[in-house]
Amino acid sequence: MRLHDLNPRPGAKHRRKLLGRGESSGHGKTSGRGGKGQSARSGSSIRPGFEGGQMPLIRRIPKRGFNNVNYGTRYVGVNIEDLNRFEDGARVDAVALKSVGLANGTSDGIKILGTGELTKKLTVSADAFSASARQKIEAKGGACEVIAKTPHQAPRNSAKEARAAKAAKTAKPASK
Repeated sequence: MRLHDLNPRPGAKHRRKLLGRGESSGHGKTSGRGGKGQSARSGSSIRPGFEGGQMPLIRRIPKRGFNNVNYGTRYVGVNIEDLNRFEDGARVDAVALKSVGLANGTSDGIKILGTGELTKKLTVSADAFSASARQKIEAKGGACEVIAKTPHQAPRNSAKEARAAKAAKTAKPASK
């Protein structure tokens, strides 16, 4: 195969739709825009969810409860069968998993899942383990180490205490 033999796949290229070329073209008169109205005008764009001034559905329905999507913990799942690529007796942690491409992407941590079979004795360090994964690792003589996350803490000093500490540092010592 040479460069002059290359062609796009059949169906990948389409002719541009020619609009406004007379009634008999099939795309004449209104040029595919329908009748009159806002969407028939040039430069018109209507945002998604806009209902012509009527109260939109998203604002009509009641909103109750709590949605955890912004506050939940998002784990990257790693199946136990994928750990077989490490050597017998190896220590598997987040750095090792990322180096072989098993835990890529943004997340709050790594969770080891129990899909598949483990054939090697490993010491696995991760943020979370499923019950079946923990059972399979320990059945092979390996160990599961849960990485302890420190909970988010409020600042130790309040603003008032911080100002008092700063004032104490800058104050001149009294001389005798």
